[in-house]
Amino acid sequence: MSIQQFSNISSNNFEQCVKCTVCTVYCPVTAVNPLYPGPKQAGPDGERYRLKRSDFYNEALKYCLNCKRCEVACPSGVRIGDIIQQAHMNYSHGSAGVRDRMLAHTDLMGGIATRLSPTVNGILRLTPVKLAMDLTLGIDRHRTFPAYTPRKFTTWFRRHALKRQDRFTRRVTYFHGCYVNYNFPRLGKDLVKLLNACGIGVDLMKDEKCCGVARIANRLIKQATDAAKVNLREIRAAVASGNDVIATSSTCIMTMRDEYPHLLGLDNADVRDHIMTATRYLYRLVENGDIKLVFKPDYLRRIAYHTPCHMAKLGWSVYSIELLKLIPGVELSVLDVNCCGIAGTYGFKKENYRYSQAIGKTLFDSIAQVNPDIVATDCETCKWQIEMSIPYRVSNPISILADALDVEATRAANNI
Repeated sequence: MSIQQFSNISSNNFEQCVKCTVCTVYCPVTAVNPLYPGPKQAGPDGERYRLKRSDFYNEALKYCLNCKRCEVACPSGVRIGDIIQQAHMNYSHGSAGVRDRMLAHTDLMGGIATRLSPTVNGILRLTPVKLAMDLTLGIDRHRTFPAYTPRKFTTWFRRHALKRQDRFTRRVTYFHGCYVNYNFPRLGKDLVKLLNACGIGVDLMKDEKCCGVARIANRLIKQATDAAKVNLREIRAAVASGNDVIATSSTCIMTMRDEYPHLLGLDNADVRDHIMTATRYLYRLVENGDIKLVFKPDYLRRIAYHTPCHMAKLGWSVYSIELLKLIPGVELSVLDVNCCGIAGTYGFKKENYRYSQAIGKTLFDSIAQVNPDIVATDCETCKWQIEMSIPYRVSNPISILADALDVEATRAANNI
């Protein structure tokens, strides 16, 4: 074990565990997978043994979603999910295979796929290709990859939005993430539209990398650390210029705020409080009276809000919920907090698919019971899981706000 590994392990607070097992009650995996020992045994209990002998490691820890529900439930503040992830990173046998590397290298795969998006999108939807990936790579044939865009968000931003940002004195730096850049640029465009209408300019990082969550989950720790160092350098530059750093993905924010120090050993204390979700950033400005949002009076929708697990860990779903409540005519149902089951790359893997769907069933049933026009959630992989599993449209709260916004009235209200 390296010094860095030992340092990261010893910093995890497993001795604070009081063995109440409330984490096991809230664990979505334990309820559907008898092979998984549960967060208490896999985390604090197992850590006591692993520190004595590494061969006490149980390969069943790979079934952990890293959803953080155990940490949200823990009355003692034990970082149970981090303990399990660290053990999986340090002790799991073998190295990441071809499939895991493909799923984890989102920048590389996205960069290639966007250049050939019509061909790639068509091929990935062919049944024979799905069967071939199932048999050779272990990517479950029931999964559908999100479509790749022919033009990246960063390309659109440089050509159509960059110059007009100079007119705004208040600025924010947007960490767009892989999903917005390679799969769904509209979400980034919606954020720019919303912020610009409020008199806020948008900057992008000069050298943004994937947040690293997929690499962490697939044990590509050096690659995750290298990317995280670049992101932290860019975040520090943004903060030094007076900007906060926001993202439309709750998982990206949770990773940069919490996983960088706890799992990668990278200190971010100097900038952590400046890294936040876009909805938190917006709501605080609205609440303080710094900006005004004016919405169309006829935007009548039934919306069901799903709290992503990593948003629950941040404790920030309230900001998305309260912003959606500002839209007149919206009928908002806040669903009970249940894991969707996909956990990023986890649910694409053949060995996890049935567990992934079983975990998500409670959420799927609750959505069907509400029968909304739109499901709102702040996590792109939750969107994929829901739309792959049940026939409901899913949208980020930022896109809903942008769609409902009366742009000209908002500009006037903010003296733009």
